[in-house]
Amino acid sequence: MRELTVVCALLLTYALTTEGRCAESTWKIGTPIVTYYAGPAMTDTVAQQMAEGGLNVVWCGRDQLDMMQRHHLRGMVRDGLLAPATLDDPAKRPQLDALIESVKNHPAMYAYYLIDEPNASRFPEFGKLVAYLRERDPAHLAYINLFPTYATNEQLGNKGDVATAYSEHLQQFVDTVKPDLISYDHYHFAVAGDTGQYFLNLGLVRQAALKAGIPFLNIVQACTWSPAMRIPSSNEVRWLVNTSLAYGAQGVSYYVYCYPGHLGALATADGQPTVLYQSLKRTNRDFAACAAQLQPLQSLGAYHCGTIPMGGVALPANAPFRLDPAIPASQPVDLKPAEGFVLGYFGPAGGAPTHVVVVNLNYSKSAETTLIAPSAVQVFNPARGSWSATRPSRLPLRLEPGGVELVRLAK
Repeated sequence: MRELTVVCALLLTYALTTEGRCAESTWKIGTPIVTYYAGPAMTDTVAQQMAEGGLNVVWCGRDQLDMMQRHHLRGMVRDGLLAPATLDDPAKRPQLDALIESVKNHPAMYAYYLIDEPNASRFPEFGKLVAYLRERDPAHLAYINLFPTYATNEQLGNKGDVATAYSEHLQQFVDTVKPDLISYDHYHFAVAGDTGQYFLNLGLVRQAALKAGIPFLNIVQACTWSPAMRIPSSNEVRWLVNTSLAYGAQGVSYYVYCYPGHLGALATADGQPTVLYQSLKRTNRDFAACAAQLQPLQSLGAYHCGTIPMGGVALPANAPFRLDPAIPASQPVDLKPAEGFVLGYFGPAGGAPTHVVVVNLNYSKSAETTLIAPSAVQVFNPARGSWSATRPSRLPLRLEPGGVELVRLAK
């Protein structure tokens, strides 16, 4: 009887492990992610261009990790074996095991790319694949990207209004797949005007990531692929990156680096860097530097001063960080561009905010305001990676279009 009990316990342990309930992930995000979706074939020239542009996670094959290491990049490995069907194929599963063994100890290895925008009906099979990878290589991310809020209920595999269906989609993803990261895309800049759900999407993902205790990444628009969408300017893309930072994102990705049928982007079809690529060099490095400062903290709130977009939250009257003059909350009339500022609060979990990210929500004009803090403050210089000398609690700010400032209470 005792032997039978031991056998049953071992079988149960195996079942739990293969379902991902006992296999513990040891993956850490490390340097905040700056990456892209859809790019050229990887060569040393392309890798160098990406590194110089401030990207730090790039697509590659298993045989290109040495190249990634030469350019101080982290590789996201793409391979046809990284699919749920592989687990059910007796011939392919050993090949997948061999792939994992060949890359898991490489210093440039960072993530396995699995799929873009799966329907919720596929979450169970991808949950099994994530668990399988985690059991054999717990140190590296299994990357899956999710739909935006404007996906149809049929695409999501859920029912209800936009917020209900999408929130359920996120919860199912977390519960079933047990990811280490939430990644999603949302494309905001249409020819007819800015779309209305950007901050709703950002806020719902922020909430889901906080609840799950994992980081999130926002794939933002850097091109057009349709007559209905416009090519975003450098200011507009900076706005996307910095609003993501204010909401607590630990990663940004650009759609696209370059791809046939897409205009704008970071490079032309023949691989030449665009004006946007040049402007993003600073934006990318600033984002990574600021997000690294916020990484040990928790996002405690993201508050709007001025236009309150769909899904946005107005700055509370008794907020510890506030602006002078106060900008009264208003309903959106013209979202091109949103007016006012967003303040992202950060601090220890369960504690009071110690850091604030202030973003100018006008991507067409610079803006001036005064930040009022509970006590003296310091301002972060991302180019230097250092904090300023202590300054008074009333801090004048001048922010470029879509610009950002990271401020903390003086230590």
